Amino acid sequence: MKILSHRGYWKTIEEKNSLIAFRRSFDLGFGTETDVRDMAGELVISHDMPIGAPMPLGTFLDLIDDPGMPLAMNIKADGLAVELGRHFAGRGLDWFVFDMSVPDLRMHLNAGNPVFVRMSEVERDPAWFDEAQGVWLDAFAGEWYDEALGRSLLDSGKRVCIVSPELHRREHQALWDMLAPLSGHEGLMLCTDFPELAQENFFGK
Repeated sequence: MKILSHRGYWKTIEEKNSLIAFRRSFDLGFGTETDVRDMAGELVISHDMPIGAPMPLGTFLDLIDDPGMPLAMNIKADGLAVELGRHFAGRGLDWFVFDMSVPDLRMHLNAGNPVFVRMSEVERDPAWFDEAQGVWLDAFAGEWYDEALGRSLLDSGKRVCIVSPELHRREHQALWDMLAPLSGHEGLMLCTDFPELAQENFFGK
């Protein structure tokens, strides 16, 4: 299992998607999930509609020293596929896109970007599953899946990134306990607000 911080490893709400949160995450060896959209013809890091001077995507990418740390790029606007691929080209990073609209998902596949399709209790049969490199496994109202589904997806050759329940303001430990038998699988990722706690929980350090 690889652990990804959610919007960087933030300690206060104001640090989400900030330089300090990303540096903290990368310095501790965690990948990260973050949000990308466009502003005035430039790709920027921002969860909501950007105001002021949000971080350019290139600045975010320049922070990364270890190309093995996964980067989950939450696509917040359509039409970014080609330009996003251009930013990542030649960097040798482990990255993927997710959460785009279904028509835009097709554009990312056409552009050759690594795509994870979302699976949730309302999206159990995602579009273009066979062409995707992985699955973003989510649960909005409560865990609807079990260890067997996770193992089945991993055994099929898909990488799987699981959304930890605290991202939806639910308790996390029951899910973490369920995932323990899968934690040795190199294709498994966990996106969490508690990366150091997850590291200790699954690996004891």
